Amino acid sequence: MHYYRYESAEVSCCFKYLMFSYNIIFWLAGAAFIAIGFWAWSEKGVLLDLTQVTRMHGLDPVWMVLVVGAITFILGFAGCVGALRENICLLKFFSGLIGFIFFLELTAAVLVVVFQGQVHDWINDFFLNNIKAYRDDIDLQNLIDSLQRLNHCCGAQEPNDWDRNVYFSCNGTHRSREKCGVPFSCCRKDPADTVINTQCGYDVRLKSQGDWMDIYTKGCIPALEDWLPGNMYTVAIVFIVISLLQMVGIYLARTLIADIEKVKFNFH
Repeated sequence: MHYYRYESAEVSCCFKYLMFSYNIIFWLAGAAFIAIGFWAWSEKGVLLDLTQVTRMHGLDPVWMVLVVGAITFILGFAGCVGALRENICLLKFFSGLIGFIFFLELTAAVLVVVFQGQVHDWINDFFLNNIKAYRDDIDLQNLIDSLQRLNHCCGAQEPNDWDRNVYFSCNGTHRSREKCGVPFSCCRKDPADTVINTQCGYDVRLKSQGDWMDIYTKGCIPALEDWLPGNMYTVAIVFIVISLLQMVGIYLARTLIADIEKVKFNFH
């Protein structure tokens, strides 16, 4: 009887558990995002009446949470199980999906640079559509309020964009108390105030524009355009860090695949 000694009879434990550790974080984060998304839907009663999803005219932020959670969960699952079970199919799926996502990110970045005008118009229309649906969904409402408060802005281009919303519009015969006003998130915050005045935007647009001293008059899109040039390094660093994490994931997966194939070839 002859005994053969192989140079590598086992898959490298180093790469195997590095791959597992890399992905367990994403797996758990994905599960948390999905749980938060369904919890938010249950709070809004969407799970009891799924037709609410199709009736909404603006963006439901919960969709973003669920999509990100689902993709992250699938990636984490494929990476963890693929590493522990030394499953080449799952590892190839993992590296291929990350590569595809990376390609989409690069494509999106190039399109934004090349078609700046069209992207600007699309973002403007998207913001206006969500202003119109501001009162349709509490999560969308909170998202817009946070955006306006953080960026010290109001509306897409100007406060009068709130005419697009039926509750804040100056046009028509509706009797909304918010008529010709803006949301409280458009108001300039007084440092002395300890309680948020949610009625600070009432009747503001009945005054002439020169008297709009208590609200932000810059639109959120111009505010974003002013913010970007001074923060390009931050944006670039975030993009580079995300890209490096993706490259590390692909490298670990491909190295582990090569290791598994090498062991299988030796045993055959």
